[in-house]
Formats: sequence, structure tokens, C-alpha cells
Amino acid sequence: MAFGPFFLLATLEGLLQAAVLTLTALGLSLVFGVMRIVNVAHGEFYMLGAVLAWWVTTMVGIHPAAGFFLALIVSPLLVGGVAFAGERLILKRLNYNPESTIVATIGMLYIIQQSVLLAYGPDARPVAAPFYYRIQLPWFGYSAYNLFVIFAAAVMLLVVWFVLTRTRIGLVMRATQLDSETAQAFGIPIDRVYAFVFAAGAMLAAIGAVLIVPIRQAHYLMGLDPLLLSFIVVIIGGLGSIRGTVVAALIIGLSDGIISVFFSPTLAKMISTLLVALVLVFKPEGLFGAKQR
Repeated sequence: MAFGPFFLLATLEGLLQAAVLTLTALGLSLVFGVMRIVNVAHGEFYMLGAVLAWWVTTMVGIHPAAGFFLALIVSPLLVGGVAFAGERLILKRLNYNPESTIVATIGMLYIIQQSVLLAYGPDARPVAAPFYYRIQLPWFGYSAYNLFVIFAAAVMLLVVWFVLTRTRIGLVMRATQLDSETAQAFGIPIDRVYAFVFAAGAMLAAIGAVLIVPIRQAHYLMGLDPLLLSFIVVIIGGLGSIRGTVVAALIIGLSDGIISVFFSPTLAKMISTLLVALVLVFKPEGLFGAKQR
């Protein structure tokens, strides 16, 4: 096969990974940008979203398409509820201390992971895709569902952008991010904002998981890779920078897809790690992060 088909396939697979990675990393970046805490349990919210998607589609017993779209609504809401409860019961009591919250979210990671292992089991389980059409491209047929995932992630990014830049909720979040003390002085309930942001970040990860689970099965250990890649993305893009998160996710996703097809997945991960090292050395605040004053 010539270069063209391989490159097209690698680009599509890279875009698919970048789409899901953008949603997952965006949730992590949003939490850090507003709350200034590192959520180590973020990958487990991703995993929980996939497992709950399997549970919803299995329990309702309806057409796979209807079950999937029901899971796309129910699963993120349930994950957001779990995150909201964790924030109220744990992080708020720690007064959002950066060091303490790292330890607390590590504890949340193991609690969620082991609870899922006990209730769900160690086996990887599939979720049926809502449709199985193939679109004929110049050299081969490609899954229409994969293209739907890319499109759905793009729509979600537009929704997040609209909420952050064109709504009162977004204005309150941006005010809290810039100066939480001043925002509180003007009557903004920052503890409620923190709870909403933490839940929203977990819901974004869950949406990404529901979208990808028909392609990659639900498993109780599936949160590790998205967590590591999300940290890579937010470090390269700049902690708390939405634009940087999107650009870095596209870079990591496309490079991973192309390098994995033409060389090896191991080399792709090595290059991602090298990019993080170079950014930390030459631009510690990230490509689009604000410099500390």
C-alpha cells in the first residue's frame, strides 16, 4: 500500500484520539485553572463514566442506539454527582489546600477504582455502538462512528467555549479563576463555584469515556492512560489554559496516531514524554500558560 492510505488512516486515528483526549484534558485543565488543585482522581472519573455507560446500556434492555444515547446523558450526570459529593465531603473540608488535595484525590482514585472492581469485576466489557456504518474514503472504508466521535467532541468544545465566554456562569468562573478573594468580596459564592467546576470537569471526562467505550471496552483500570496523557496535554498547553489544552491535545493525538502507524506506539509515547521535558525546560508555564509574576 502507498504512503497516502497509511497517512490518511493515521491522521484519522490521531484525530479520534485527540478528540477524546481533548475532552478529558479539558476537564483536568478546567479544575486546575479555577480551583488551583491537581485532580489525581480524574482518570477514575473517566473510567467510571465508561463503566456506568456499560451498566446503563445493559440494564435498560432497549435498542443499542437508544441505550447509547441514554448512557451519554445518564453516565456523565452520575459521575458529576459522585464528583460533587467528593468535593463537598473531602476537598471543601481541606480548604482546597494544594498539597492536601493531591493526597485526598489519590485516596478518591483508589476508592473509586476498588469500588468498581468489587461491583463490576476485573473483566473488560463492550458497549454496543449506536450504528455500524462505514464511509467509503478514497482508499478504504472507515467507521462512521469514529467520525461521529470526532464531531461530537468538537460540538462539546464549542459548548464549553460558549459557556465560558458568553454566559453568566462562565463570567463567574473566570472571575473566580482570576482572583477568588475579590470575587468573594463581590458576593460570588466561590465554594459553590468550586463544586460546580469539579463536577463539570469530571463530567467532561465521562463524556469522553462514553464516546470511546464502544471502540475500547470498559475496564476498571482504563483510567490510567487518559490521566497520564491529560497531564502531558495540560503541561504542554499550559495549566489552566483552554486554548493550550486543545492545541496540545491535537499535537499529542495526531503525533501519536501517525507515529504509531509508521513506527511504533512506544516511540510515540517516548516523543510525548520528550515534549513535556522540553516544555518544562524552555517554557515552564506551557505553550499558552500565563507567566507567574
